[in-house]
Order: sequence, then C-alpha cells, then structure tokens
Amino acid sequence: MKIATVLLALAITLTATTDADEAPYQVAYFYKVRWGFQQEFEQLFFKNHYPVLQAQKESGRIRDVQVLKPTFHGDGRGDFTFLTLITFKNFAVLGAPSGEEAIAKRLFPDQESFRREEQRRFELIEAHWDVPLAPVAPPR
Repeated sequence: MKIATVLLALAITLTATTDADEAPYQVAYFYKVRWGFQQEFEQLFFKNHYPVLQAQKESGRIRDVQVLKPTFHGDGRGDFTFLTLITFKNFAVLGAPSGEEAIAKRLFPDQESFRREEQRRFELIEAHWDVPLAPVAPPR
C-alpha cells in the first residue's frame, strides 16, 4: 500500500511540474531613456524591435507583447520610462534560441541600417533591466 501511495504522489508531482513548465511565463523589460530622447527611442523600438517580437509571436514562442509607459512624468519613483511585458509560451523557451537574428535578417534586408538604428536605440538608454516574474497564488 505504501508503494502505491508513493507512486501516486510521484505521479501528481510530475504532472504538476510538467504543468508549471508548460505554463506561460512573463518577463518585464524596463528601460529608462535619457531625458529628451523618449520619442526617438519609441520610434526606433517600434520600427526595428517590435516587428521582431511580433514575428516570434506568430511562431508561437511569444504569446503576448504589451508595451507600456508611465502616464505622467514622475509616476512612482520614476525608475523607468518604457516597459515591455512579454508573455512567453513557457519558461523553457527563455533558454532556447530565439531566432531573433534570422528574423531580423528576413525583416530588414538593409542590415547595415538596422544595426545602426539598433545601436542608436541602445545609446538612448540610460538604464535597462529585465525582471522574470513569478506568479503568486493567493492562499486557499
């Protein structure tokens, strides 16, 4: 009887682990853009990086992309001026190759301009940090 109980508990644990591994996984990408350059940063982001994210959404690697910014200057601590919240298919795809380089080559045949504009976008950033988010379930 004990062996059956242990096997049942193991099966439940493995199922729960598999379900958790397959659950969508969110990462928040925060940017603090240098003062006076927000509009240029956003223009370059939507021109070059957003289409790459959308292509990953079409492939199924990404489930959702939300782009947000504070409504008013000085909201909260003012640590960020731009936020991209990406919901990935699952946690495993974070460590897997993204295919971003191949996507960029396909979407932007003029790679020299693409690289130059992406370099400029990064020059406009004062700070950047990524925050993998873990869901918190309310107590039962």
